[in-house]
Amino acid sequence: MNEPAQSSPPVSKAARRTGQILSALSCLMLFFSAGIKLVQPASIPEHFAHLGWPLTAVTGLGVLELACTVIYLVPRTGVLGAILLTGYLGGATATHVRIGEGMVAFQVGLGVALWAGLYLRDPRPRALLPLKD
Repeated sequence: MNEPAQSSPPVSKAARRTGQILSALSCLMLFFSAGIKLVQPASIPEHFAHLGWPLTAVTGLGVLELACTVIYLVPRTGVLGAILLTGYLGGATATHVRIGEGMVAFQVGLGVALWAGLYLRDPRPRALLPLKD
């Protein structure tokens, strides 16, 4: 027998709109980042060498970033997309920490914005993690 699905209280229009805006801004940044990796301007080889990544990984990382972002934007697969992007951003964070750059606030902040946007626009995360009784 199936148990009834746990429902979350309806979210206000303002909260939903805020979630949509956070999600859209986060995804614009991710699409830009993926686009740079796919277009590969002249600065990419030097940047990836600095990060310790082979140039052969650039296209694959761009495709992965693009695919995870699209999965996040589809309402039915948004939670899966958030999980995948959390892993992707974790790898970016680890890369910067490994080479001694303290530039991790951007990746961590982007991950928080992705989850906050999803939490505000999608009832499923709110049902799993209610912030108040």
